[in-house]
Amino acid sequence: MKPLRHVGVVGLAVAMLAGCTSHRSQNTPPPRPAEVRAEIVRLIPATVADRAGWATDIQVALFAQDIAPTRENICSVLAVVEQESTYQVDPPVPGLAKIARQEIQRRARQLHIPEFLVSSALRIESPNGKSYSKRLDAVRTERDMGAIFDDFIGMVPLGKQLFGNHNPVRTGGPMQVSIAFAEANAERYPYPVNESVRQEVFSRRGGMFFGIAHLLGYPANYSQPLYRFADFNAGWYASRNAAFQQAVSLASGIPLALDGDLIRHGSRTPGATELAVRTLGKQLRMSDAAIRRALEQGEGLAFETSKLYERVFELSETLEGKPLPRAVLPRITLESPKITRKLTTAWFANRVNERRQRCMARG
Repeated sequence: MKPLRHVGVVGLAVAMLAGCTSHRSQNTPPPRPAEVRAEIVRLIPATVADRAGWATDIQVALFAQDIAPTRENICSVLAVVEQESTYQVDPPVPGLAKIARQEIQRRARQLHIPEFLVSSALRIESPNGKSYSKRLDAVRTERDMGAIFDDFIGMVPLGKQLFGNHNPVRTGGPMQVSIAFAEANAERYPYPVNESVRQEVFSRRGGMFFGIAHLLGYPANYSQPLYRFADFNAGWYASRNAAFQQAVSLASGIPLALDGDLIRHGSRTPGATELAVRTLGKQLRMSDAAIRRALEQGEGLAFETSKLYERVFELSETLEGKPLPRAVLPRITLESPKITRKLTTAWFANRVNERRQRCMARG
């Protein structure tokens, strides 16, 4: 369950710089859906089952969000799908039963609930006739685990005590998109929602729609797709914000973690980046309050036109005597019960980019 720190509304926006354009130009007539589907089928590896079905779901997602069906965009989508699920709608997760039990035990310890009460609750018969314990032992995918937790929370008092109304399964589908992101961006979903947006994420059509929205559904002035792949893992504009943090560090001399987080969300207490920027306040000719207001724009494109952004780069480039990049790969170590070795956002972005390049070569 990869991190997703920035959840926003699906952008319909503006053309991006060449090489990172995602939305269709108003002056360009739209291609025929059948032509786009044929191109997608051609770019999907021949070993993938039901390439026509995948192509249909991708084409609909692109058209519904007014995202240009260019080869670059299509290959970016296919690269993420291949990396996250190897074209499996609901990919199995090794050791998922153990992960689920560990999460239950962790929450029970936090709430000081005795282990025997948890064991008793898991022995209760669930709506499908099997105990929750037996269902957990057999669980293989996040969709199945989410269904178990839905039943456990809804039917067993201890389940609600442990989890409230929040299912702990937070990502799913062929692009492993955040369910919270999908729920916040369901307005343009082109299909009827049969049960819930959560369940749609675990379908191919829903997983592709919301995954494409998270990957391509926002304007970004990136010079190459690599940085969108990093943002897909770390949150919108994480690569741009990491470059800003690097500029702040160079100008102030204060080491900063280049993680793309500019402020402490939900708190007025300044974080490391904000405190570092404050030390430059006189040189930037900005008050602490003005700095805070500018940093709060860090989840949108408008931050790049703020006085803070422009003045920090002007100051740091003057000190360094050379231009500085406007995007760098965030330095984030990925943490998840599903991850069994040390991985980073940079590793993820580079792996996806390699897959995109192979896809482009197929074209």
